[in-house]
Parts: sequence; C-alpha cells; structure tokens
Amino acid sequence: VQLQESGPGLVKPSQTLSLTCTVSGDSITRNPYYWSWVRQSPTKGLEWMTSIAYSGATYYSPSLQSRTSISIDTSESNNQFTLQLSSVTPEDSADYYCVRGRFYIGFDYWGQGTQVTVSS
Repeated sequence: VQLQESGPGLVKPSQTLSLTCTVSGDSITRNPYYWSWVRQSPTKGLEWMTSIAYSGATYYSPSLQSRTSISIDTSESNNQFTLQLSSVTPEDSADYYCVRGRFYIGFDYWGQGTQVTVSS
C-alpha cells in the first residue's frame, strides 16, 4: 500500500488549503479501513485532524471541525481522498500526512508527508 500527498507548499493566510492523497495498492472503500490526515509541527507536535471510513462516515478533531472537510473521490478510476482546511493562519504551517488506519488496530501506512507553509 502506498499513499502520496499532493498540494501547494505555500498558502496565504485566510485562504483554503486543499491536499489530495492518492492511494495505490488498496481501495479506499474497502472494509475495515479508514483514511486520515495528520499533521506535525514543532509547536503542536503530532495532531490528528480528520478521518473518513470506508463507508463514508467522517470524523473530525473538535478543535478543527469548523474549518475542516474530508472527502473521497472514486470517480473515473480515482482512488483519492482530499483534505480542505479553511481560513488558514501561520499556525497551520506543518508537515501534513495522509494515513491508512484499520478499525480496532490503528494507523498502519503513512504517506511521506508534504510541507505546507502559511505566509503572505
């Protein structure tokens, strides 16, 4: 299983950050897996942001729920899931990772991560 993040490395304050994770070697809709976004920064450490299950059920960190959206794209043979984080500030600067998890087991496969900087 391989996960690959893609998206802009630089975002201006107040804009919406959009990141896509392309998954190979597995189907996003396969039971019993879920797909997540996790970020890491020197100031906040490792932070879980959001997950979406094989069923389409979504889960959000309470601290980010008002600004975060996760979705799956399986159209036209895509096997991707996307993060949108609105109204970004410099505090949202971090390395962002997409991750596969298995219910009752936890995270098992990680993408290599993508660095995002929020700056004007």
